[in-house]
Amino acid sequence: MKSNFLEIHSAADYIGPGAIEVPIYQTEITDIVRRRGAFGQRIRQVPATGHPSRYFEETAIPNPGTAGFSDPRNIVAATVAPTRVERSVPLKAIVAQLNYNLFDMELGTQQKQFAYLQAKDLLDTVNGVMRTHDVALWSGNDTSLSTPTTTQYMGAAAQIAAGGNTVTIGTTASITNGLKTAVAQMVASTNYEVRPTAIYANPILLDILDQELKAEFNVILNQKEVIAGLSVKALSTQAGDLPLIPDWTLSYTGTPGSGTAVLPAYIVSEDMIEYHWLGDPGPRVFQLGTPGTLASQYVVVKFGGLVVKGANYAHYQVLVDR
Repeated sequence: MKSNFLEIHSAADYIGPGAIEVPIYQTEITDIVRRRGAFGQRIRQVPATGHPSRYFEETAIPNPGTAGFSDPRNIVAATVAPTRVERSVPLKAIVAQLNYNLFDMELGTQQKQFAYLQAKDLLDTVNGVMRTHDVALWSGNDTSLSTPTTTQYMGAAAQIAAGGNTVTIGTTASITNGLKTAVAQMVASTNYEVRPTAIYANPILLDILDQELKAEFNVILNQKEVIAGLSVKALSTQAGDLPLIPDWTLSYTGTPGSGTAVLPAYIVSEDMIEYHWLGDPGPRVFQLGTPGTLASQYVVVKFGGLVVKGANYAHYQVLVDR
């Protein structure tokens, strides 16, 4: 056995005849802190082409239209050309630094009570970067992809809203019908072959929708697994059964039920949403040289940018007043 000297007078919870009680803690730290969102795990991850990352989007195919019809004995060909537009997405950086004090680390090692803390804190720092990333995927405050105005992403919500496909469902209108109609309008497009794959909304809005279906139609929705371990309900639409994915990163305004709340939902084609990464799809950890303070310094960094392709036709914003 290894003996250690302990200072019990200043740390004792109780000192009495035949009893000295000192503080002892469970070695596991209670931790159910929210980390990742579903959206960032379902969209496409592609390497960036540069800074900014560039691509071309075809907005129309060569179409001779009515001028393409001709007298078969006197053929006159209509001149056509495809319509392509250059697009770009700027890359952004998310950075966090964690410093381990040498004295504290050696003290923890000698006490042997929380030996795993160094690894846990580093992993939590990485998860913190990914949490910031997931929140900004929807609500990043940049206002333009072509001329960035802030260091954050231009969130998917802002890109979809800028595309112009927005509908508002009034306080007494059916949320179910509003979502179904929006999907039908997307699928009915004569210019684009749109196939939405999911509907994202705050859990509060999806709970209101669930209550509406139960009260008006006595319907219990089917379920779909969207990521490993997460099954959600699915809404039958003209694009098939679309998963209703609750996303805590989607905020709303007002108090639901008061008539002043606005709760957004986003009908998206996830294969048209891309995260362009630089270096690695995930965050990278760098250990810095030891400074004069003898602290161990780690920097977590993630480079990339989000682009919602076809924002004006492949996605829809639905604003629900309640």
